[in-house]
Amino acid sequence: MSNAGWKKTACNICYVNCGVEVLVEEDRIVKVRGDRDNPKSRGYLCNKAARIPFYAHHRDRLTTPLRRRPDGGFDAIDWDTAIAEIAAWLRDVVDRHGGKSIALYGGGGQGNHAGGAYATGFLRALGSRHVFNALSQEKTGDFWVNGHLFGSQTCHTAEDVHHCDLLFVIGANPWIAHGFPNARDHLNQIRKDPARKLIVIDPRRTETAEMADLHLAVRPGADAFLLGAILATLVRRDALDHDFLTERTMGLSEVTEALLRIPVAQWAAAADISLEQIERCADMISEARAMTVRVELGIQQGVNSTLNSYLEKLLIMLTGSFGRPGTNQLHSWLMPLWGNSPNQQFSATGTEVIGGLLPPNILPQAVLNDHPDRLRAVWIDSSNPANTAANTAEVEKALAALDLCVVVDVAMTETARLAHYVLPASSQYEKTEFTLFNFEFPKNFFHVRAGVVPSLQGTLPEPEIYTRLARALGLLPGDNALAPLREAAFHSRPAFAQALRAFMGANPQNSAVGALVLYHTLGATLPDGTAAAAPLWQAAQACARRSPDAVRRALGPDGSVADADLGDALFDAIVGTRSGAAITEHSYEDVWSLVSHPDRKVHLAITPLLEWLGRLDPAATRTPNDYPFVLAAGQRRMFNANQIFRDPAWRREDPDGALLISTRDLKELGASDGDWIAVRSPAGGRVVVRCKTDDSLRQGQLALPHGYGQSYPTRDGERLSNGPRVNALTDSGNCDPIAATPYHKHVTVRLERLPESEAAVFEERSRRIHGA
Repeated sequence: MSNAGWKKTACNICYVNCGVEVLVEEDRIVKVRGDRDNPKSRGYLCNKAARIPFYAHHRDRLTTPLRRRPDGGFDAIDWDTAIAEIAAWLRDVVDRHGGKSIALYGGGGQGNHAGGAYATGFLRALGSRHVFNALSQEKTGDFWVNGHLFGSQTCHTAEDVHHCDLLFVIGANPWIAHGFPNARDHLNQIRKDPARKLIVIDPRRTETAEMADLHLAVRPGADAFLLGAILATLVRRDALDHDFLTERTMGLSEVTEALLRIPVAQWAAAADISLEQIERCADMISEARAMTVRVELGIQQGVNSTLNSYLEKLLIMLTGSFGRPGTNQLHSWLMPLWGNSPNQQFSATGTEVIGGLLPPNILPQAVLNDHPDRLRAVWIDSSNPANTAANTAEVEKALAALDLCVVVDVAMTETARLAHYVLPASSQYEKTEFTLFNFEFPKNFFHVRAGVVPSLQGTLPEPEIYTRLARALGLLPGDNALAPLREAAFHSRPAFAQALRAFMGANPQNSAVGALVLYHTLGATLPDGTAAAAPLWQAAQACARRSPDAVRRALGPDGSVADADLGDALFDAIVGTRSGAAITEHSYEDVWSLVSHPDRKVHLAITPLLEWLGRLDPAATRTPNDYPFVLAAGQRRMFNANQIFRDPAWRREDPDGALLISTRDLKELGASDGDWIAVRSPAGGRVVVRCKTDDSLRQGQLALPHGYGQSYPTRDGERLSNGPRVNALTDSGNCDPIAATPYHKHVTVRLERLPESEAAVFEERSRRIHGA
């Protein structure tokens, strides 16, 4: 690869993964700009994407496999030794306890999904389907609701923000967190257009709420009461789309009966929202031609999270805000990012498996209990549960108790420091990558990216790591056995398809590592060294079979091929461009073909959730006297991101990850802006933070950011932690009763002033970590 010039790739900070171009000089990324050729983002760039070089090049990158010593330190070892020892240890765990005693945590980080197929395939070849990841810490309540409403947990709603005249944002701040393409551009367009309106529900007056026509500053933890009161008001007004509901849904009567039982005034008071504001909200909804609802972690990690997701969907459905331009839709997939697993349980804890995923909240219990099926080994790929999962102390205890813990990552994370082995991966810009967050409608996009700088010496991309392990364990044939398949791939796609069917028929034991088989055969034929994208070939075939007309529209003239060749045409379009390609282009009527119920209707009545709605008690919104503050643990800010950004220098603002607190609350504490104070939670955690006044918060509400609490080497080599490890405060038991999603947006805490001597220690640490 050329070592200089502008290279096309994508941002890896949020799941929109906008297309960018990076300037490479002497094998380093030195500048970033938006890619105008990207069909989804069209040159859009936010402030965070401009800081990509701080991810790609920093002094905490791993460059050799590491093996932990009994004293907790690490020895550098070569790859052959690491692979041989890990393979032997895995074989022993499987022989003694079976493959079900092993779990995968992660399998692809933010915008880093090419390795996921190889990690999950490797796990399945060992005999396990247990997977934990960030999605199951955030979204599985929503997946569970979707499974009941639409017939499959892989049915997922998207927003048509482009064409709406009312954008209803609930528990989200797209000005900072984005969440849909070109978010700031669209928010500005809505703000400037008198015919378009914006409603925001959020306890804090966020940057998005500042732009709103109506901001409902709900009491923290009372979202279900507010949404219920709004829905009940709409039902009492009979402001429902009856034609839509009659034609496209079933179960309406059960839903409306439950909503009519809501005492609106009492629930409005619980939410601390006036009846006048609720009536105005109902007016704006009724007057809208096309409303789209955008939600995020504010309600998906808030109190009553699965119920919140249900009420959000009822708001969409009862108003007929679905399947039309400017409303919510279902979207197609190239390859679903999660699965469909109704009525499945993880035996070691009795937890429901949703979307094929296990919630991180149960990881300590799954390891530390005495169940015969408890976990004995965890393989962690591109994830950092020691920082990101609830109750840091319990997670660390569980990781330390494992027979085997292996971490695959680019840096020495907090989790890696607890592992038995650490394997250094190439960064997202040193290897082939793609994202599976493809949620657009009516036109959906996919982006395969080639490496733009060489892999750091000593690191390997995930397909190579899993190849070595699979061969050491006898799970993958050698190159000689795969050579005929590779030759067939170079001959023609039909010849390859026929040869692959014959090979898998004769070697069914290789089906679990099918991604590796494709990587070493079809992958050799792909352009720009994008062999790791080879597993997408099967996904393209399936997509073309599911939605042939939508694929043809997306491909344009290139879609005018025979049905048998359509999947290959789609695959070639995906791997053949470095700016991304459209995979499907639907009509709005196609939404109903994406509903998985046989009757193609939305089944509105979900009995357990209607019963939950009936049990809601307004008294539950009160905070305990001994922990009087409500902390939003994991706020998104202008200069914070996921755990992959470890170099503190990337932040232009908020270097210490300050605790935001209202002026009045800080004054009553007897502290001043910029002071160091302690935060304590009922889980027993204590975190020392710098405080910063922010009167966009309600009194009694606090906020700490995610993406901090990472150790990083100072200039003299000592490792110091940068900012708060927020999950030292959270409790794995403070979670949703169905999905076990943590209530990270509602952590009750108390604040304590620090003695001057302790504050001076933290001030000195901050100065050193930031190089002042």
